[in-house]
Formats: sequence, C-alpha cells, structure tokens
Amino acid sequence: MSRRQRDAITDDPHSGFDRPSRRSRPRTKERPTYNEAVEAMVVTVDRGRYRCLVADDLPLVTATKARALGRKGVIVGDRVRLVGDASGAEGTLARIVEVDERDTVLRRTADDDDPFERPIVANADQLAIVAALADPPPRVGMIDRILVAAYDAGLEPLLVLTKSDLADPDGLMATYRPLGLRVVAVEPGADLSELRDALAGHRSVLVGHSGVGKSTLVNALIPGVDREVGEVNEVTGRGRHTSTSAIALRLPGGGWVIDTPGVRSFGLSHVTPDSIVAAFPDLSEIVEDCPRGCRHDSSEPECALDVAVADGRLAPERLESFRRMEKAFT
Repeated sequence: MSRRQRDAITDDPHSGFDRPSRRSRPRTKERPTYNEAVEAMVVTVDRGRYRCLVADDLPLVTATKARALGRKGVIVGDRVRLVGDASGAEGTLARIVEVDERDTVLRRTADDDDPFERPIVANADQLAIVAALADPPPRVGMIDRILVAAYDAGLEPLLVLTKSDLADPDGLMATYRPLGLRVVAVEPGADLSELRDALAGHRSVLVGHSGVGKSTLVNALIPGVDREVGEVNEVTGRGRHTSTSAIALRLPGGGWVIDTPGVRSFGLSHVTPDSIVAAFPDLSEIVEDCPRGCRHDSSEPECALDVAVADGRLAPERLESFRRMEKAFT
C-alpha cells in the first residue's frame, strides 16, 4: 500500500498536506525582475562581503553576492542592485542581485605572461599615479606601465609626485610633459589646493608603488578618515603594504578617491599597441598611414610616426616619450 493510500483511509485532517515529491515541483524559466531592488555603489570588498553606499545620509549596507550572478565578479565602483535588508543596521545583510554595465574598468595582470585579467576598479574616470621623488626613489618604468593601463582603460591620467621636499620634481615633470600629462607635486604639510582642484568632480583611482604616500595623501585630503600609514624599509627601499583592499571615499569638495593597495608590479598582458595609440588623437591620425601590422616602435622601418617627425608634423620629444611608454609592455 502506498503512502497516499494509507493517508486516504486515516482520519488525520492534515494527512493530505505532505511536501510534494521532487519531481512534482513546477519549473519556470522566468527570471525575477527585482523591481523593488535598491540601487547602490560598492565602496569596498572584504572576504566575500561587499560594503555598499545607498545614500549619503544612510549607513553602509553589508551585502553578499547572489548565486545567480555566477562567476561574475563585483568590484569597487560597481553600480549594483540590492534586495533584502538594505537598512545598514547592525547585523543585517543584503544581497547583490544585479551589476550594471560598467563605463570603465581598470585592469592589470599579475605579470606580463599571465593571461588572466584582474579587474581592480569600475566606473572611475581618472587614474592618479602616485610616485615619490625620494624614499623610495621614483621608478619611471612603473609609472609608464600604470600610465599605459590608464590609457587602455580610457581613464584620464594624473601624475602626483610626493615628497617634493626631498627632491626637485622638475626633471620628472619634464619627462612626461611631452605626453600632455598633468603633473602635481606635493610635500608633507603643504597646501593641497592644486591637487584638490585636479581631483574635484572626478572618480579618481590612486595607484602607486608601496610606500609612496598614498594613504598619507588620503588622510590629508579627507580629514578623519585615518588610513594606516606605512614606512619604507631602509635596507630594501620598499614600502610596507598598509591598504589591504581598495576603498572608495568621498571628497569633501565633491568627487571620489579610490585608494588601492600598493603594487610592486603591474602586468599588462591584456594591452595592445593600438589601444595605446588610440588614446592620442594626433598620433592615431598619423598611424593610419603605417604599413599593416606596424607596432609603431623604433624597429619598424616604415612607421608613419618617424615620417611625421622627419617632415616636422610631430615633435621628436613626443615620439620619444610615446615609445618609452610603449616599451613598458612590449
């Protein structure tokens, strides 16, 4: 006798309310619309928990990522939609169910042979390359590589030179002037008006080698934020990592800065020469006359950039700066 037959002959009024078998459950291909989902921005990520800003006057919301998103990553700067408890009250947890299309994505690889891109920050519009003039000394190769990543991601680059009290910034400024790059030099305790003006109204990612003073800058720009400040090892000349994850912070005068952990390498295996040329309208117009497959470096005998220098259409200093930067990833 089956269970259903046994139930039929009992007097139990609840006998017909057993859980249906697995095969009898209805299936649907309709996906939830999440019409009641709350819009937010991811401001930091820590061990599978996402801190999201819903509104300036509300506390940050802690959220997890919905299983339906699969392997799709969620990074700082993402615009997302939340369901669940989005009050931000202590002990509450929301769930990220949708990630909006990104305007920009800053990426890097672990090294130049690594085929896997690592998204760092979404929806920024400016990349502030922070480099110290001394202690540790500037690494032009690292600056060039981060500059390449900025152009590839479609971000406006800004070079911020710290510790100008220890070394003259003029030489490094002259190195990047032919690229039309905006450069700001700062020193401890000095007026930061020029830097504040360069950051105002932007979503700026701060990227640089460990120990160059990113956290010190953030603390000066946003009083009370208290980012931990590291020191430079006197033997190795390397800085200690103080920021363990990226975090977006609102600037008092408008705009955002996104502080990222210090980097000691910046892989660019995902970048192509053409994507960099495209960042310079004057150069991209010239290379239209290049032979097919031209890499636009000094080894190309018929590169149109060399022809443009020869006939005076392009300043040799600009081509030299471009090719130095291009060598960073070739």
